[in-house]
Amino acid sequence: QVQFVESGGGLVQPGGSLRLSCAASGSIFSFNTMGWYRQAPGKQRDLVAIIGSGGNTRYGDSVKGRFTISRDGAKNTVYLQMNSLKPDDTAVYYCYGLAGGSFWGQGTQVTVSS
Repeated sequence: QVQFVESGGGLVQPGGSLRLSCAASGSIFSFNTMGWYRQAPGKQRDLVAIIGSGGNTRYGDSVKGRFTISRDGAKNTVYLQMNSLKPDDTAVYYCYGLAGGSFWGQGTQVTVSS
């Protein structure tokens, strides 16, 4: 069994920053890939950013240049630094891990509003 503890979501004004964290624990020793997806009301779940065990990264087009993903393999933790936030970034952000199968966190709400 795998558990993700997500933190760092909240309410921020446009142009502001937030840092999300996701710590994994349980039966998985390490993940091949970790990352973040997001889902806004009435929309599908979309890629935000993922990072492989070797440090290779991939970003969704709408966040390139604004968001940065990183991970601490020893702690099985992934981070998402979000800068220059826009109202369109408002969504529930889900932590993701790939290790044989796909694992998901419960989600953390990010709201960008003045």
